[in-house]
Amino acid sequence: MQRICLVIPPSGFLLDERVFMSLGILRVAAVLERAGWQVEMLDLSGYKNFAEAVADHARMSACRIFGVTATTPQMPAAAQVAETIRAVRPDARLILGGPHATLVWAAKKYEDKHARTGRASRAFARLESLFDVLVAGDGEEAIFAAAAPDAPRVIDADGRYSPHFLTSERLNALPLPARHLVDMASYRYSIDAVPATSLIAQLGCPFGCGFCAGRRSPSLRHVRMRSAQGIVAEMTHIYRAYGHRGFMFYDDELNVNKGMLELMERIARAQRDLNTQWRLRGFVKAELFDDAQAQAMYAAGFRWILVGFESGAPRILDNTNKKATGEDNTACIETARRHGLKVKALMSLGHPGESPDTARATRDWLLAVRPADFDVSIITPYPGSPYYDEALPSADGIWTYTAPSGDRLHQQEIDYTQDADYYKGDPADGYVSHVFTDHLTRGELITTRDDIERTVRARLDIPFNPSAASLLYEHSMGMSLPPRLLRTTAARAYAAAMP
Repeated sequence: MQRICLVIPPSGFLLDERVFMSLGILRVAAVLERAGWQVEMLDLSGYKNFAEAVADHARMSACRIFGVTATTPQMPAAAQVAETIRAVRPDARLILGGPHATLVWAAKKYEDKHARTGRASRAFARLESLFDVLVAGDGEEAIFAAAAPDAPRVIDADGRYSPHFLTSERLNALPLPARHLVDMASYRYSIDAVPATSLIAQLGCPFGCGFCAGRRSPSLRHVRMRSAQGIVAEMTHIYRAYGHRGFMFYDDELNVNKGMLELMERIARAQRDLNTQWRLRGFVKAELFDDAQAQAMYAAGFRWILVGFESGAPRILDNTNKKATGEDNTACIETARRHGLKVKALMSLGHPGESPDTARATRDWLLAVRPADFDVSIITPYPGSPYYDEALPSADGIWTYTAPSGDRLHQQEIDYTQDADYYKGDPADGYVSHVFTDHLTRGELITTRDDIERTVRARLDIPFNPSAASLLYEHSMGMSLPPRLLRTTAARAYAAAMP
């Protein structure tokens, strides 16, 4: 029997790591199981001393292939996972997939196309030094090529030309994510006090926001839709198997789906057929949002929507290529409110041209429209975004992106395998900025962000979200890892019986 160990690195930068499980690697696991592979899932989410768990498992495991998924902020932990496995198991084949590998590959291809070598090429070389095989793009079918003895260094599944690229038809043919390989009960998330989990109804976002990673990546840019029947079948399965009736739709923009109203009706019908009440939450695009969508979402069980408004300043909205005006953003909140939907406003600072005036405009807009919740993050230009890919070196270790308006954004070059660069963090620990503009220094962006957070929360009486303590892995020589940490195809029954 072919064996593989899949690893979910910790995300120590999050307020609570045990909120949303990593569905991408669980889809990969499901495809492997369907093909008869024995899959071990090492879920390190929330473990502070995760390297000890990795070392212990690598010594005990019969697997020779280890597949790691990682977002960009997870890369320092993913690098440590790779180095730990390499030290304990020199014979292991290490595969890296997920968003970071995809983004860096897309950024490198952009550099190559424009005949320049820069930070994307260096970032990619660093990944090659840590892993034997890199998977860019859709990993569900590419995993078999990556696990083959003669695998190339890069499996490019990031484009329609690739045999591994998922069309909508192939996406719909995939098995459901292998949630049985993680400890569902240890993930803590709720929507209006209803236990909830996440699902993905579609892939890709067609918009061209300058700050958004994946604008150069076909697998993250091209929209692929699951059928409404398949989505409802997954919700019904989770409800019956785990008791969850709350769902976070972790898609970029639900309302880019032309069949959205049909999907909402099917979800509402399933709610009635099961004699239950869903509690749902998801993202929408402001300028596409209308009364018909809002009414259908509420009937389906949605009570929250999240919207990336980004800024209250028209100049910043233009510089981000957001395609939504301030009037569109205000209308979105008003439409949601008319239909009983609460809005979480997602705002960001540090775009080209950001100044004290544009920051005040963001603060004042939030106070005027009064969202039910919000957050304010400092922008992070990831590989694959125009902010990153189109930036040019302007000083030692500094890269500068210039918007069509002439406004500039300056960025520090960082090693993503060493620095956990992320949008959101714990305000109690303080934010970090690796960007600055012609009008605000790195330190001023941080203090400005903190001021907006405090002022708006105080005036609108919106509490801060609490954080959760890290878990501590305890090991005993010769003993298996705790079921919460490790699940395998063969040990599901044993794990299910454990407390």
